[in-house]
Amino acid sequence: MNIKLDLSRVHFPVTTLGPGRRLGIWFQGCSIQCPGCISADTWGSGRHLTTVGELLEQVQPWLDHADGITVTGGEPFDQPEALLELLVALRRQRHIDILVYSGHPLERLTAFLDRAEGLIDALISDPFENQQPQSIALRGSDNQRLNLLTALGRERFTAFERPLRAGDQVLDLMLDDDGSVWMAGIPRRDDLLRLRDLLRDQGHRLQVSADTAYRDARGTTRS
Repeated sequence: MNIKLDLSRVHFPVTTLGPGRRLGIWFQGCSIQCPGCISADTWGSGRHLTTVGELLEQVQPWLDHADGITVTGGEPFDQPEALLELLVALRRQRHIDILVYSGHPLERLTAFLDRAEGLIDALISDPFENQQPQSIALRGSDNQRLNLLTALGRERFTAFERPLRAGDQVLDLMLDDDGSVWMAGIPRRDDLLRLRDLLRDQGHRLQVSADTAYRDARGTTRS
């Protein structure tokens, strides 16, 4: 469990990135950098260098209470060996579903998925495209595909092959010990910018990762 991992953050519970109360794991670093990405704070490398073993120790208290695990970023597949070791370890812990987000097309991930057979239950693939409609559950743009890779994935995620509902575009609000505030979920286009403007009008200071200043992965209050 000594493979190095560039980690952005972990949170529990996350309720907006899959069914139930989920453990959310964000990888740091992204080679794709889709224009309009709301998680541009995860693009740069080197935020929190750790190991897979240390991460597992950190999340162990939450695993018994989690209905599922969502791995996102950043781009998890930019760290394939760390991702594979993490998936193997999580699958050994207990039989809960694992959803992974990637900006890569599915066709570019087949070699990894062959190595990781049975470890990922559902995979949302393909880059976020800001000009595409946003009308399908769990996706930032309609070109993204929900790939159901196991029987458990089909059981838990088939229901998300549907149009968005009013309750889908909500956000989890999470606070770190250092005072950083994070939001997890898939909001409507420009929701975070509207929230930023509203808070600024009331005298608060909020920057979101869609801001140019956040494309180098620095800041204190983020989305």
